[in-house]
Amino acid sequence: MLNRHARGFFTALFTPLARWLLRMGVSPDAVTIAGTLGVAVGALVFYPLGQLFWGTLFITAFIFSDVLDGIMARMQDVKSRWGNFLDSTLDRVADGALFAGVAVWFYTGGNNVIIATAALVCLVLGMVVSYARAKAESLGFTANVGIAERAERLVSVLVVTGLTGLGLPAVVLLATLVLLAAASLVTVVQRITSVRRQALAEPTPAD
Repeated sequence: MLNRHARGFFTALFTPLARWLLRMGVSPDAVTIAGTLGVAVGALVFYPLGQLFWGTLFITAFIFSDVLDGIMARMQDVKSRWGNFLDSTLDRVADGALFAGVAVWFYTGGNNVIIATAALVCLVLGMVVSYARAKAESLGFTANVGIAERAERLVSVLVVTGLTGLGLPAVVLLATLVLLAAASLVTVVQRITSVRRQALAEPTPAD
């Protein structure tokens, strides 16, 4: 989720907490599930009520579970395919809840159908970005290319949504969502193109 430098910083920051949780008998899977529930509650309860700033703070308190559970797994020296599957699946749940919460507010109390629609477009394209990579890897290809990685999408929408709750003009959020949608679309095309090149480079089976 994070680039190498940011991941190093947050690993150092959260390592003491990860060590303490393991001593308390908390598993990495439990942290993954709790983090997803926290993000979903913040996005689907606070945002639809128009509490964009407080919802963002609430979500931020849980969003780094994605880093914390990985640190805990490494401390246990556990490389579990189940853990990887659970983490990736619940990441999609958290992402969907975030954009859905923004959309619900602006379709209702926020009274801005354009922003709401842009949020839904981001939600759909974000899922396609993730699916393209997962499907490619299941077929033996690689598709880890693209300009719209998950970290950038989440940080962008969280920061701007929170500031919108403090009075930032809604047009800034709209511009952010439009840029995210465009970047996600480009990423989908990049991943399709990458897999297509790999498929064409495969040797043709003999008749």
